[in-house]
Amino acid sequence: MCRLAAYLGPSISLARFLLAPPHGLTQQSYAPREMQEGRVNADGYGIGWRAADGSLPRLTYSVPIWADHNLPTLAQHIQAPLWVANVRSATAGLANHPANTQPYCADGLLFLHNGYLADFPAARARMRRALSPDIECSIEGTTDSEYLFGLLRQTLAAADFDVPEALRETARRLFDEFGVERGLLNVVVTDGERIHALRHAIGARSPTLYFTTDDEEYPGAALIASEPLTEGVYWQTVPEHHILTVDGDKPAQLISL
Repeated sequence: MCRLAAYLGPSISLARFLLAPPHGLTQQSYAPREMQEGRVNADGYGIGWRAADGSLPRLTYSVPIWADHNLPTLAQHIQAPLWVANVRSATAGLANHPANTQPYCADGLLFLHNGYLADFPAARARMRRALSPDIECSIEGTTDSEYLFGLLRQTLAAADFDVPEALRETARRLFDEFGVERGLLNVVVTDGERIHALRHAIGARSPTLYFTTDDEEYPGAALIASEPLTEGVYWQTVPEHHILTVDGDKPAQLISL
């Protein structure tokens, strides 16, 4: 299990997003409150953002977030209107390496996954047969999360889906076509302009996911996180088996799977 967070709104520093919240991802890396499995998220961390030119850079590290002495200095000097971040608790057997650390970035999307796919080696063999050579060759790591992203990318490329439709179809295919009988599927994906978040599971209780568009600490912004980042009363639970979309000044939208 991992912890994730995302921000969309007026441009703020990485420090404001990642380090300032009283229950931000640094705290959630060593003292999570609502993890179903695991106790700490010490197997690396990663960040992604929308740059001034519209590109989606990312940085991933295999050290715990609290052990990176460069982060506080770096975080003061990067500003962006969109941020995503992850602190990792590695699934047994999946190496601790920057290539296995989220977010993943491809095809104009940043992607985060909090959860796992049971019996992943067998599912991966089936998923690989469904991926185009280009998408399969672009997968750099060995995680179920990156293969899940590959399947989402394949779904988007193969049909005229928007991202919420592709998330729904990807979840269906995992369980109907690829034999996954148990999986935790909290996903955040963004094109740099809007953020989509799925809270879903099959054969298990969905991991926690929250959002707010009213937090006074972040006026005019939307935040999504595995656990509330601040202590205010503004955070709402994303219902199980729903997709949340936040898009600028538009009201947040929730649609059922």
